[in-house]
Amino acid sequence: MATAEAAAHSEGKAGGTYAGGLWSWITTVDHKRIGILYFLSGLFFFLVGGLEAMLIRLQLAVPENTVLSAEVFNQLFTMHGLTMVLFAVMPMAAGAFNYIVPLQIGARDVAFPRLNAFSYWLFLCGALLLNSSFFFGGAPSAGWFAYANLTSSQFSPGHGMDFYVLGLALAGAASIVAALNFIVTIINLRAPGLTFMRLPLFTWMTLVVSFLIILAFPPFTIGTIFLLFDRMFGTLFFEPSGGGDPVLWQHLFWIFGHPEVYILILPAFGIVSDVIPTFSRKPLFGYPVVVYSGILIAFLGFGVWAHHMFSVGLGPIANSAFSGLTMLIAIPTGVKMFNWIATMWGGSIRFRAPMLFSIGLVAMFTIGGLSGVMHASAPADLQQTDTYFVVAHLHYVLFGGTIFGLFAGIYYWFPKVTGRLLGERLATAHFWLLLIGMNLTFFPMHFAGLHGMPRRTFTYPAGLGFEGYNLASTVGAGITLLAMLLFLLNFVRSLRSEATAGANPWEASTLEWATSSPPPVHNFDVTPEVTSRDPLWYDGIALPAGEEEFHMPNPSYWPLVVAGGILMAAAGALVGLPVALLGAAVALAGIYGWSFEPIH
Repeated sequence: MATAEAAAHSEGKAGGTYAGGLWSWITTVDHKRIGILYFLSGLFFFLVGGLEAMLIRLQLAVPENTVLSAEVFNQLFTMHGLTMVLFAVMPMAAGAFNYIVPLQIGARDVAFPRLNAFSYWLFLCGALLLNSSFFFGGAPSAGWFAYANLTSSQFSPGHGMDFYVLGLALAGAASIVAALNFIVTIINLRAPGLTFMRLPLFTWMTLVVSFLIILAFPPFTIGTIFLLFDRMFGTLFFEPSGGGDPVLWQHLFWIFGHPEVYILILPAFGIVSDVIPTFSRKPLFGYPVVVYSGILIAFLGFGVWAHHMFSVGLGPIANSAFSGLTMLIAIPTGVKMFNWIATMWGGSIRFRAPMLFSIGLVAMFTIGGLSGVMHASAPADLQQTDTYFVVAHLHYVLFGGTIFGLFAGIYYWFPKVTGRLLGERLATAHFWLLLIGMNLTFFPMHFAGLHGMPRRTFTYPAGLGFEGYNLASTVGAGITLLAMLLFLLNFVRSLRSEATAGANPWEASTLEWATSSPPPVHNFDVTPEVTSRDPLWYDGIALPAGEEEFHMPNPSYWPLVVAGGILMAAAGALVGLPVALLGAAVALAGIYGWSFEPIH
């Protein structure tokens, strides 16, 4: 194996050291630091979304509870969904994209470093703008899907839905910019010999997700523009009395909303596709099949959006078509499960924390996938829609799938980012508590839903048979909270410990482990040449002695200036025209400064 030799080549190189201080983080354009900023921001909003979920569960613990009012409850479940989907899971995945992908492809940075910084600051501006709505009259309360005409000025007075439109517009633009950056990076900056069929699965899924983002977000952006015009300028895109159609919003939203599910889960699939071979000491079984199944999932994901609309009344032909496509998409998803199991079969498995969370994903996502196939049947879906059965399905897929996959990635790459290993005992306790808490929280919701408990209701009367299920779910949420506290304790303790991980503590096979932990600013002293799919296992990497001459991009504050100007312009839509014009002027000045910034 070439692991030790390749890793040692870059170990301890000081060819690029970071400047210290807060200003260096504000002006950074280094993909690794931006990845850390994305991850820490996502982790913060994950905790915010978790707090919102705990308040929801406290309200529903017993019948006719009064912890929350109906309006506050509506705001919390709306913001919980938006926060977890767009401001927690996506940025945590984006943090891994930013930090790991350039290392996995042997690049020194992403294709457009300043654009990369701009996408982070714009995302953060959108997240802060939307969450500030709590302090300015109340958050949006129409659900994360914001169905028309519930979102009209008549039924959603105040500025809650305006914050929704503007905050998501900024976050969506940031996602599109980042996706374009990663597409160019992966296609153009791969190391010599690193063909597409030698790419690590995480990089492959990053590429697939990037295409999903640039295709899925524009329809949603169009819908939010229509909604903004309806609310602020009196247009009638979604008002039947004026020739509009409220179902139009549902189409525009779910054409984005269902691919968004795969935007969330495919990064986790990529993570476990790298973790399971490492801890099974075997190459991934059926590598081409796993790649093509990921591409097929993304392609079919654009053809199933109306299974969220079986109760709308689209007619039997449309329902039959979308029902069939929904069943079809289960095939490439199931293929991945069998590939992962076949990789473990006969392997020398090490049950370390990354592997535990990967196995947890396989088990929990399978349960969520089975209930998803049940929803592919339109008659069954009509019975289950808008009940807690759907809530259970959603969380088994996104919590049991995406969150478990992200934690597998956190434990796997933490030593690469910090040079330190997370404590294994606390990590194991975290896994088992999270597994127990998640199942206790969400499995009873299947039965509550089948008994008829509706979604998005802030209370319920006694005697309907919902009490035991809801109390169990609330206890499970408390166990999940305890698991997260253990993770945070482990995270902080490990950061304060001595760096002893080494370049490749897991003896992994992919290129990010061929440099020091953490890597130098320039990643690699020389550009690696790859001749194998698992280069660190099969002498498939060449790292000549010496160092190449290279130029790293300058730090820049202009991306933050442009993002701040856009934030000010968006806030001006709520405050007044002068603020909007001032924000536009700041953004234009930032673009000018960005364009003519000198290179040192």
